[in-house]
Amino acid sequence: MIKLHRLNGSEIVINAELIESVDALPNTRIVLVTGNQYIVQENVDVVINKIKEYRRDIGTKENKIV
Repeated sequence: MIKLHRLNGSEIVINAELIESVDALPNTRIVLVTGNQYIVQENVDVVINKIKEYRRDIGTKENKIV
């Protein structure tokens, strides 16, 4: 799980395992494999780094984001 912030400043925790794509529209949009979408304050690079950190923390050997 990664902690991010919605545009209104409230915290949201997203399951990093379900993230399908992250893009900037100009705000950062996260799309999950479930079809749910979230707009967050953090930029794409910050989100990617949080995903990598999460994977390191849980010991996932596959730290590459494709």
